[in-house]
Amino acid sequence: MNTHVVVASILVVAGGLWINRVTGHRVVYVTGASSLGVEGFFPKLLDMAQHLILPSISLIIISYAGYHMMQRTLLLDNLNADYVRTARAKGLTRAQAIRKHALRTSIIPVATSVAFSVPGIFTGAIMTETIFAWKGMGQYFIETISRNDVNGTTAVAAFGAVMIAFSAILADLVVVALDPRVRVS
Repeated sequence: MNTHVVVASILVVAGGLWINRVTGHRVVYVTGASSLGVEGFFPKLLDMAQHLILPSISLIIISYAGYHMMQRTLLLDNLNADYVRTARAKGLTRAQAIRKHALRTSIIPVATSVAFSVPGIFTGAIMTETIFAWKGMGQYFIETISRNDVNGTTAVAAFGAVMIAFSAILADLVVVALDPRVRVS
């Protein structure tokens, strides 16, 4: 169900070029992480944001359909659950019962899945980094492997492990926020 990263990135680049052409200004940058010669805090911040928009959209697009379908399936499974029917019997409208009970329960696995995709964004976005000409950890990882640089490869793997631990904590916090049954006293 996921869109391939190369297809998504090329479509995002085409969209960015179209936006620049239609507006007559360079609204978004297609390559690189920043422009040379930009001075000052706010101009640098704006420049970095303009460079970051397209790669971010590309990384979001590649997995959006999968998360959307997972959320839809889980929500459809929960619509006929006993607790949703009980909420309806107590006087909630269908929309309120779905929003307060079914959606909240069905979003937990999706939120956990999204949290565990964070390490891949930092260490595994090799194709996105190549298409948008970013010097990121994915390309650094490939370079260290090709140079037989054990220390660099280990550093990237260790960073990936730290990001997985961070994602596990983030997923736990999201589950606690969404599900009152797992809150600690």
